[in-house]
Amino acid sequence: MEEELMKDAKTILIVDDEQPIRDILVYNLSKEGYRTIEAGDGVTAVDIALEKKPDLILLDIMLPKMDGLSVCKRIKNSLNVPIIMLTAKDGEIDKILGLELGADDYITKPFSVRELVARVKANLRKVEVVSNNQTVEMKEDKKKESKIVVGDLELDLDKFEVKVRGEVIDLTLREFEVLKFLASQPEQVVTRETLLEKVWGYEYYGDIRTVDVTVRRIREKIEKDTSAPKILITKRGVGYYIASK
Repeated sequence: MEEELMKDAKTILIVDDEQPIRDILVYNLSKEGYRTIEAGDGVTAVDIALEKKPDLILLDIMLPKMDGLSVCKRIKNSLNVPIIMLTAKDGEIDKILGLELGADDYITKPFSVRELVARVKANLRKVEVVSNNQTVEMKEDKKKESKIVVGDLELDLDKFEVKVRGEVIDLTLREFEVLKFLASQPEQVVTRETLLEKVWGYEYYGDIRTVDVTVRRIREKIEKDTSAPKILITKRGVGYYIASK
């Protein structure tokens, strides 16, 4: 029975050059029913990820042989797997979320094991929800409109493609999901907390800066002038919305 449960267990790749940290994570994640595999350097991490195709990756930034940011980029080029970055520096958060790396989340060291496990669950749950929703939508209505058009903005939900004034814009999956959520309800102001819950899958935790940094990166790609945005608008003190004109 136990073997059958382990067959269905999600596999998490833990990448950290400090053995004690890996041991703590392996112990706590195994206790939660996850299968774990480990890597102590960046090159090994890429090799293992591409071979084993884990369900989620916990990835430290400071690694020998290849740093975590490069590892993230390499893996994301080949696999659509959620990656949570582990960072000891607050100032690296912009890099993690913004360098087209495709990182899904981050947590700063020293971290609470309880919070890290909660983040792992939230990111895995988000993948399942998105996958299930896409399956249900396809079954319910294959001819359903697969585009959202709001003013100069056009989203193709099948291709995960965004166009602004007819020009294709290259967004990460997370940026696309944020834009899709906002564009599906134009002129409706959405709070940062709601975006964290609906797009990242967090209910009572998570750093609001994650939303702000992601929105800023989207603006840099879709706006002519980021200091006077015309598409993705901030409602000061409340949240964000997509302008319909």
